[in-house]
Amino acid sequence: MRRLARLKESTGLWLNTRQRLNDAIELAELDDESLVPELTAEADALAADVERLAFRAKLGGKYDAEDAYLAIHAGAGGTDAQDWAAMLLRMYLRWAERRGFKTEIVDETPGDEAGIKSATVSIQGDYVYGYLKSEAGVHRLVRLSPFDAANRRHTSFCLVEVWPDVQEEIDITIDEKDLQIDTFRSSGAGGQNVQKNETAVRITHLPTGLVVSCQNERSQMQNKERALQVLKMRLLDLERRKQEEEFAELKGEHVSAGWGNAIRSYVLHPYQLVKDTRSGYETGNTQAVLDGDLDAFMEAYLAAHVGAAT
Repeated sequence: MRRLARLKESTGLWLNTRQRLNDAIELAELDDESLVPELTAEADALAADVERLAFRAKLGGKYDAEDAYLAIHAGAGGTDAQDWAAMLLRMYLRWAERRGFKTEIVDETPGDEAGIKSATVSIQGDYVYGYLKSEAGVHRLVRLSPFDAANRRHTSFCLVEVWPDVQEEIDITIDEKDLQIDTFRSSGAGGQNVQKNETAVRITHLPTGLVVSCQNERSQMQNKERALQVLKMRLLDLERRKQEEEFAELKGEHVSAGWGNAIRSYVLHPYQLVKDTRSGYETGNTQAVLDGDLDAFMEAYLAAHVGAAT
């Protein structure tokens, strides 16, 4: 039913746009000068709508229409990296807000002095995973450090992970003996009950080393169930990425997503520039990007990705 509703919504948009185009053509054929302002406005609106529909048509992956989980991990750079992780979290929350998507912070670990060490966010809306899959990888920041008394330039790194929130039943069996389950006190909001009791849960999947935490629910059992659900989706995504990497290696195009291969650089000093190393798209409006204006980067990545795939 969920898939059917999305298909109806998608086809409805195309059919409505086609009807508007036909109506505009009929009005234009009347050759009435008084209709020029109305037709001009409608032509501009239609151009924008068609551009959005053309972009959505590229979101044809198996899970592109699904909700998504996004995780941010501070890497090399100490306090600067943890502050950079907090900046990225704000950037993605602002992006989701701009699109009217629902967000929920599932887990967040504060930094030692500032920022965060890691955070996991659930983002819900149409084609969230299709948009956000472009963000997976290492993000590099170059700036004058606010934590350096000498005001020197520092480079910080963060890893962003994205996986689909698959709503259908996931056919993955997890053996209990493969799990290490730890409980701890929540560091986030949730009232006195959450703060005083060890309601937060951390699950480590020993065969893969995947670690999943959840602390936003009020009970330990709820957090465990949520964490297991997320772990299943991460294992599903891990298998999917392995298959894609094996195929890419056969084609001779495989590039590791390690720390040495940043997908995007954000330079705030000595000049202002955000550049995606995969699509080549760049902009000097760094503040807009950090405020969540990411659509152009996502579209450029998808255009390059679809073009390479074909």
